[in-house]
Amino acid sequence: MPLPETMFCAQQIKIPPELPDILKQFTKAAIRTQPCDVLQWAAGYFSALSKGEPLPVKERIEMPIATQKTDTGLTLGLLKILHKQLVPKAFVNVAELKEKWKHLCLPEEQLKAILQLDNFSEEVEWMKILALGCSVLGGSLLSSMKYACEILTTDPDGGPARIAFETFAFLYSYLAGIDGEIPEEKTEAFLIAIKEQVAVHQEIMKLCE
Repeated sequence: MPLPETMFCAQQIKIPPELPDILKQFTKAAIRTQPCDVLQWAAGYFSALSKGEPLPVKERIEMPIATQKTDTGLTLGLLKILHKQLVPKAFVNVAELKEKWKHLCLPEEQLKAILQLDNFSEEVEWMKILALGCSVLGGSLLSSMKYACEILTTDPDGGPARIAFETFAFLYSYLAGIDGEIPEEKTEAFLIAIKEQVAVHQEIMKLCE
């Protein structure tokens, strides 16, 4: 004989007071991030939430690109998320990087291809991975640096996207070395010219104070 269904009354059902806001914020984050696999992304979202880590949430909805129907790879918004999550550690275990990558529903083959661009061990320097990610987005060295500046800047949206010269020089030198076709002296000459421009700009700013 089947057991009778358990009956509940309204007084027996207790909804945690924080639950509505958690679900509301989760829904807003999912709409803004537009993950291709909501369940996989949700696992990363609630894992980060429970650990007090930066959430895998885009700052804003990205405009669809021409290959939107078939391209589920890295975007500027997703790379910004990874940077926000991993930059505090400087050096990141590859296993953790793969987990964060998976939670953003990014193809494993793309990360594997990025890691093969350098002789990485089980721990990777995050800024180098960021640089390689920008190269995937940018194609050319200057375009890659433009993406890097957009991710790293503290300037408001629409501003000049400035970053520290030391950071710029590190990323530029690293990508130029990975490229292998840019002579070292040409890289050094370019960075010297940039440094001189920075010095001139700083002097002008002092005069304007």
